[in-house]
Amino acid sequence: MTQRKRSRSIRNAAIVGVSTALLGVTAPVTASAAGGSTPDALTWSACRGAGLDPRQECATLDVPMDYADPGGPRIEMAVSRIPAEQPGARRGALVLIAGGPGGSSLNDPSGKGRKLPQEVRDTHDLIGFAPRGLAPSTRADCGLEYGDLATSKLRPWPAPDGSIDANLDTARRMSDACARNGGELIKHLSTANEARDIDRLRAALGERRISAWGVSYGTYVGAVYAQLFPHRTDRIVLDSVDNPDPRRVNRGWLAAHEQGVEDTFPHFAAWASEPGNPDRVADRAADVRPMFLRLAARLDREPLPWPGANPEELNGNVLRQTMLDSFAAPSRYPTLARLMRAAAEGTVPPAPQAPPEAVLQNVAAVGAGVLCNDVAWPRSAASYEKDVAESRAAYPLTAGMPRNAMLCAAWPYPPREAPVRITDRGPSNVLLVQNERDVNTPLSGALRMREALGRRAVMVTVDSTGHDAYLAHGNACGDATVSRFLGTGQRPGADVYCR
Repeated sequence: MTQRKRSRSIRNAAIVGVSTALLGVTAPVTASAAGGSTPDALTWSACRGAGLDPRQECATLDVPMDYADPGGPRIEMAVSRIPAEQPGARRGALVLIAGGPGGSSLNDPSGKGRKLPQEVRDTHDLIGFAPRGLAPSTRADCGLEYGDLATSKLRPWPAPDGSIDANLDTARRMSDACARNGGELIKHLSTANEARDIDRLRAALGERRISAWGVSYGTYVGAVYAQLFPHRTDRIVLDSVDNPDPRRVNRGWLAAHEQGVEDTFPHFAAWASEPGNPDRVADRAADVRPMFLRLAARLDREPLPWPGANPEELNGNVLRQTMLDSFAAPSRYPTLARLMRAAAEGTVPPAPQAPPEAVLQNVAAVGAGVLCNDVAWPRSAASYEKDVAESRAAYPLTAGMPRNAMLCAAWPYPPREAPVRITDRGPSNVLLVQNERDVNTPLSGALRMREALGRRAVMVTVDSTGHDAYLAHGNACGDATVSRFLGTGQRPGADVYCR
């Protein structure tokens, strides 16, 4: 393997909003199949890229493309580390698992790893990786049309009248592109395979057990890893937690957005009506919701040209998608408020900057592969039409999108194995941390994960708004509880609520 390949590192890229998502299942791959031959030891060298901690090292690990055929084709997995700062006190490795699907933690040892308490950095190697399919690991690409890379296309927003005909056409077009251009790799992108890759990484690191900090979709990856390899886990933190429902998996995550928006909108409305707020949109919090709904309906009827954006118009669904994106953190509220103010005046702000198209193509392909390979999606247009109509009536802010047909409705490949069922069998070494108001991973889903894990887990619920909980919103109680667990192994004796 060349020095160039070993030292590659991924540039930071915005994650496309595909975080959501047939049952002809082939023979399942068992956890033991992840081993195969013993992985080679990793050869570490300097990482390339700006802004990295000079201590961060990079390497490449070969893993099977298909764990049912461990002697078959191999793919590359880019990994990184910052060694424990006190080698004499070293406990092991803390694997940082990014969200997505389509997110990378390759630069996280130099990024969010710096926020970890000194006790954790002293005792743990911080490990990052780019999951299978995501550059600079062996890359997946569907070759989608540029217009289909718009977030409001990747999330299937219905037409203003509620019709989903165009969404189904888009699903077929995008799925055909993935089948045509995705190669063999696109069939082997899945959460279970990412978990198996992590266990190959554990073995290559020479660790008997690993700790992990998984965020958002990374919580599902972490839970699946802990289910497949329970006795190879040390301290597991699941932060901003996905619902593990094995019947729906990614479909359930998409559907959860309707409740996540309802949970978060009152917080935005209070902020958007505060006196003195330069981005204030209304005098009273009670006026913000009807204003938003009226504005979205008007833009449905009369879109505004928006040169340089994708799509090149501000329509009702682009406004709704901006709401969904902005609710990920209160610091993003001004983006939505400014767009609302401009649209109300018949103008648009400067077009938002997008990552390079190559990055968007790669992230979209990984997201599509995982979302569609993890679980079978319905094929019937009638079932989506019924669900969308019900959602539009009950949750007008999200206009039916959360229950609509993603490209998975036309995915050409049946799942290669059944979804992993998360259970209470395994060591009691999991800590969940969850914000009360989280548009992407609502509290309701975290409670389902808590229920599934049973005695294995304790949950910290944080009185905070936004996506990501630990070290993200300044809640001293929540941060201290998680830090104590990672640093000492001490968990609360029961579930905790942090105001």
